[in-house]
Amino acid sequence: MLEIAGTTIPPASRRRLEIPVARLATQTELSLPLTVVNGSEPGARLWLSAAIHGDELNGVEIIRQVLQRISPNELRGSIIAVPIVNIFGFIEQSRYLPDRRDLNRSFPGSSKGSLASRLANLFMEEIVKHATHGIDLHTASDHRINLPQIRANLNDPQTYKCAEAFGAEVMIHATTRDGSLRQAATKKGIPVLLYEGGEALRFDSHAIQVGVEGILRVMDLLQMYPLQSAIAASTSALVKKTQWVRSPQSGILRLNVSLGDRVRRKQVLATIVDVFGDTSAELLAPSRGLVIGHTQNPIANQGDAVIHLAISSKTSS
Repeated sequence: MLEIAGTTIPPASRRRLEIPVARLATQTELSLPLTVVNGSEPGARLWLSAAIHGDELNGVEIIRQVLQRISPNELRGSIIAVPIVNIFGFIEQSRYLPDRRDLNRSFPGSSKGSLASRLANLFMEEIVKHATHGIDLHTASDHRINLPQIRANLNDPQTYKCAEAFGAEVMIHATTRDGSLRQAATKKGIPVLLYEGGEALRFDSHAIQVGVEGILRVMDLLQMYPLQSAIAASTSALVKKTQWVRSPQSGILRLNVSLGDRVRRKQVLATIVDVFGDTSAELLAPSRGLVIGHTQNPIANQGDAVIHLAISSKTSS
């Protein structure tokens, strides 16, 4: 038996829950929506979360597709799926909460703090507390796009195995940020993968497919659900260091590379021109690497982060 928010979910069953969060000024109540799938046998308890930043939508669709594929009768363990964590930002199509706080800098939160802090605390108490593993789904921030990638503490053997099984195109060793969900859960001994793919306010079919298949592969690794052989094989580029290449001057940006391109040292990645095309500057690759993200905005200011490179990556089998 699994009990969440006062609701008991018996074995081999699926339940939709609504956990009250707060009321709007109109007195309309907003709730945290989740689906819990409790398997027929004991096993790992995996939480899936998306839209901690309310404008990052790919994860919402990833979770929907994963849940469609799961039968409670064939599941070992449990899935606790929260497709929209920042319900306030989701409604407003905004990264932030109404007070402009970033929810992913507010964990583990407090029951008596700001709205962000209270929502973070609720998520820790009702979701993370019941989980043995977690996968948090993101996209790039506004005006940027990311190659599908896993960010995790790859020095932890169990987390590394999950990241490798996920099979994103890149897996990056990344330390946790203060106030993030990943940091708060890691402190409780829970292995967490952070998946990034695509851009804000857009569905990216490739990033969604990678996310769905990656979660199913992790579930197979944890012996939660049998994996279809068609999605069993995968490799990831293992990355220990990344670097943003920044614009040397303001102007109009013209990219010469795309996501997933491998570049050589001093290769011209982009040019900056003025609106008349009279002057230009070149952005050169600081070293050999892989393009894992870039801006989507053609207007560049001096110092803007333009292209994100994975440095000295190698393939993990």
